[in-house]
Amino acid sequence: MEINKLIELVKEKITKEITIQKINVEDKSFLHKGHTNNFPNKFHIKITIISDELKSKKKIDSTKRIYKILENELKSYIHSIQLSIN
Repeated sequence: MEINKLIELVKEKITKEITIQKINVEDKSFLHKGHTNNFPNKFHIKITIISDELKSKKKIDSTKRIYKILENELKSYIHSIQLSIN
């Protein structure tokens, strides 16, 4: 999968499942260049979410929810996620 397609898919899936005010997804794959577990079609993304719904929950619960939503993408296309919930 191409990175821009992955970014749009991540936004779409999260927005469909969670009430958010704003979401931004960035490609940060350059941070993992040269790492032994870095594969060409696995990306490092940074997700920044502004959501009253997520903010009202414990951070661990919000994180688990995002990971559950992106379960298939994590198996196939995502090497690492930076997650910021505001």
